[in-house]
Amino acid sequence: MRRPRWWAELFLIAVVYAAYSGGRLLVKGDEASAVEHGLAILRLEEGLGVDAEHPLNRLFTAVPALGIPADFAYASLHYLVTPAVLVWLFRRRPAHYRAARTWLMLATLLGLVGFTLLPTAPPRLLGAAHGFADTMAHFASYGWWGGEASAPRGMGGLTNQYAAMPSLHVGWALWCGVMLWRYGRTPLTKTLGVAYPLVTTLVVMGTANHYLLDALAGAAVMGAGLLLAPYALRFADRIRGTAEAPPVVSGGWETSAGERIPGQRSVPSTADDTSEWGLPCSSEAESLGNAR
Repeated sequence: MRRPRWWAELFLIAVVYAAYSGGRLLVKGDEASAVEHGLAILRLEEGLGVDAEHPLNRLFTAVPALGIPADFAYASLHYLVTPAVLVWLFRRRPAHYRAARTWLMLATLLGLVGFTLLPTAPPRLLGAAHGFADTMAHFASYGWWGGEASAPRGMGGLTNQYAAMPSLHVGWALWCGVMLWRYGRTPLTKTLGVAYPLVTTLVVMGTANHYLLDALAGAAVMGAGLLLAPYALRFADRIRGTAEAPPVVSGGWETSAGERIPGQRSVPSTADDTSEWGLPCSSEAESLGNAR
């Protein structure tokens, strides 16, 4: 399988991320509806007895040794780890890179749909009466962020603070974890694959930036992206094949010296006889043999 061109991949990822970031800013929603949606999620969690945000947020606020690293993790890791895993796949697992990249991009765009349909205020914006503390504002003197999510001081207007549902912090971390577990070859890599999404889930709740249901929705969005990715890849291959590959007039039928009737020639298998999703591919000769 031909390795994707790095400059084309970089351009594609930049375009998708720019569309995602711009879309988030354009669909902020109004504060009243976002707060109402946040309160509805909180009431549902309280009714189910799964409102884990309160004890985690109190712990992170009371213990700076937990709260400060959590704030740094929330503000930076998804910008660092996700691209790093993409580069690692591109260099070390090129046969699986394209499928993994497509999965990540589709899930990200699905998350944007969620922000559009359900603008949601995170716990830290529900007001003091609901018992949440904004740890990033509380420990702002230790970092570059201000009181408006993870945006640098003075740049809060460049972020959508009502994009809590679903949590793509958790979604992207889950994607990274699956990649590290699936394609890592050392126990440390696989351990990081399990730990990273779990720690991220605790961080987003402990810093009062997401609800537990936001985290579950982030995982659901990644699941939907995984299901849609094969269809997107086939569609892209069909378009690329139409644009680049000229029609094969002979259809694989060839005539050797001394033959008057063309015969179908089998194509030898390639060195990497697996699909992008790690599944074995059947050769043409095998399929013809089965047909007989």
